[in-house]
Amino acid sequence: MADHNDLGKLGEEIAVDFLEKNGYEILETNWTFQKAEVDIIAKKDAILAVIEVKTRSSLDYGLPQDFVKPKKIQLLVKAINEYVIANDLDVEVRFDIIAIHATGTSFDIEHLEAAFYYFNN
Repeated sequence: MADHNDLGKLGEEIAVDFLEKNGYEILETNWTFQKAEVDIIAKKDAILAVIEVKTRSSLDYGLPQDFVKPKKIQLLVKAINEYVIANDLDVEVRFDIIAIHATGTSFDIEHLEAAFYYFNN
């Protein structure tokens, strides 16, 4: 497996630990629907948090959250809509990003709640 795949997997593990320590129940990791993969689906109170994890070894090319593109957002929205319907959930859906970057031998974690909104016209 390529180094960047290892880093991404590590980032997702760090994000799961972070969320659990902050009171989230992890419902799914790497959940797929059609072409979309949702990194983490978690629940806290009546909120279903859809979490995209972005991990970078440095900030030389920009912040991790800058790499969540409109096409990815569109796929996430479609997938999570299916998830909510399939599981007959009555929850508020929130789209978050957890941005992680290496700082020496440790990682900085930033949880961006409601990182983007999706309005269907």
